[in-house]
Amino acid sequence: MIATTLVLAAEEGSGSLLLPPFYDVLWSAVCAAIIGYVFWKKVLPVFTRILDERTELIEGGLKRAEVAQEEAAALIEQYRAQLDEARLEAARVREEARAEGQTILAELRAKAAADAERIVQNAHRQIEAERKAAEISLRTDVGTLATDLAARILGESLSEDARAARVVDRFLDELDENLGAPVEAPGADSVRGR
Repeated sequence: MIATTLVLAAEEGSGSLLLPPFYDVLWSAVCAAIIGYVFWKKVLPVFTRILDERTELIEGGLKRAEVAQEEAAALIEQYRAQLDEARLEAARVREEARAEGQTILAELRAKAAADAERIVQNAHRQIEAERKAAEISLRTDVGTLATDLAARILGESLSEDARAARVVDRFLDELDENLGAPVEAPGADSVRGR
């Protein structure tokens, strides 16, 4: 059936199966030229403009991104530098504080040692003063007792100061000799010199 249709079509037309009639080719070419002209004048510029705008947007965005990235890198580098400076400053402050603390500690130790030495010296002076006061008091009490005892033994009054002092001195000298070692306390001359 296809074969018969082809044969009939060939007999009616120009005789070529593959080529359309000339007027179809002409009108098709005119329509294609009009559509091409409209596309060339109206559609293509719009597409080109839109593509150019998008290209500019993309390139501008890329440039802005590069600038922002460079700024961010610069800021990061600046922050790192500031952080390094802050670390160095903190280390310096720590070292200064440590040195100052050691200085203060040394001063406090020296002051404590000086205070302790002063307290010890004051205690030694006070002990020496109390020992002397006790010795004087003891000598006075022993002298009074010796004078009273001697007055009772001798049966005479030893109320004179010079005689009482001689008796007390003799008694203390004998007491020192009996103990075996002469114990001479500081300030004994002041009691004996009375």
